[in-house]
Amino acid sequence: MSMRYVSTRGGAAPVGLSGAIAAGLAPDGGLYVPETMPRIGLPPLDGYLSGTAQRMLEPFFEGDPLADDLPAICAEAFAFPAPRRELRIEGAHLLELFHGPTAAFKDFGARFLAACLTRLRRDTARPLTILVATSGDTGAAVGAAFHGLPGVRVAILYPDNRVSPRQAHQLGSFGGNVRALRVEGSFDDCQRLVKEALGDTALQADVPMSSANSISLGRLLPQMAYFGHASLHAGERMNTIVPTGNLGNAVACLWAREIGLPIGEVSFACNANETLPEFFAGRPYRARDAIPTIANAMDVGAPSNFERLRHLFGDDAATRLNGHAESVDDAAIRDTIHRHAASDGEVFCPHTATGIRVFERKRLAGDRSGWTIAATAHPAKFDTIVEPLIGRRVEVPAALAAMLARDASAEPMAVDGRVFADWLRGW
Repeated sequence: MSMRYVSTRGGAAPVGLSGAIAAGLAPDGGLYVPETMPRIGLPPLDGYLSGTAQRMLEPFFEGDPLADDLPAICAEAFAFPAPRRELRIEGAHLLELFHGPTAAFKDFGARFLAACLTRLRRDTARPLTILVATSGDTGAAVGAAFHGLPGVRVAILYPDNRVSPRQAHQLGSFGGNVRALRVEGSFDDCQRLVKEALGDTALQADVPMSSANSISLGRLLPQMAYFGHASLHAGERMNTIVPTGNLGNAVACLWAREIGLPIGEVSFACNANETLPEFFAGRPYRARDAIPTIANAMDVGAPSNFERLRHLFGDDAATRLNGHAESVDDAAIRDTIHRHAASDGEVFCPHTATGIRVFERKRLAGDRSGWTIAATAHPAKFDTIVEPLIGRRVEVPAALAAMLARDASAEPMAVDGRVFADWLRGW
């Protein structure tokens, strides 16, 4: 029996996995989720992340044309490690997700999506345009994954002057079939432009499009794998702190727990954008404009994946029982980076630092259980923030250094759906 996928808004017909990945967004504007969440037996401890990914994702691919390609897709996507290592902070482990080509966790999902879409895209006469809104890291990961692939092209939209200099350079460094647009607004404005374009049937008829944000099922499913793999090696149920903005990584962690992996409590570490902390504190969900922070990849005031979170648990009360969210402001992020570099030599990016701070608060409140913190990006991507705080240079990974050595450029874009649609038609 084939796995089917439905919209979080309930207004679209069920589709297979390939249809959900190709579309990106459901026709009713909702996000695709499994019609029923499968349960799996624990994968073997074979030591290989790609093998764990394959075992975890097989039920989601059941009956789909992509099912036979799953081993090769996993081999391409999980070609670098995601080690879980003990910190010098008692009870804390770090899950390092930044060893891919753009030094951020989103490399896994972007490469997985690219591997899927290139197998689905047989007709290259009309290219498929991948739209991606980014608050910093997603765009570079998607650009790297799709750069040079036939039959696809990528438009990266990012908020001008709201990403780090090195992030901006990465986003504009590809050329060829990848173009970067610096939008005169916030990440939420970029996300709205993408969603409006994907939902415009007339534009879709002229310019076939899909998404590579975490609204795409092909981005979110693979992110389950590294949480599941780490939990198998933890020796106990793995309590997890996930720095989050658009909620994709956090939902992936919860989905991994839902299908049967040994994951315990899941806590969301947010920056000064308090949409999620307010909701989990008992207030009604209220989207709002994003606030710029030094943890810019999490500057999201209207997290798209909240729809998937609520759909998973059914209602607000049940959702609040299955998670916890805390806000960490810029002063606390800076203090965390500075203090740990001085005391134990650990250097964290601003996003990872939010997770470390939430862990420290748990310890102060008397929580003695172990926690694993997802390290979402390498600190070298945020040199202008991190280096003044730690008083020394951060060594740049080789793949990131190669990207920064290339020329880079980005085109200006107004927050205007008609202007963006005209740009897409003129490409």
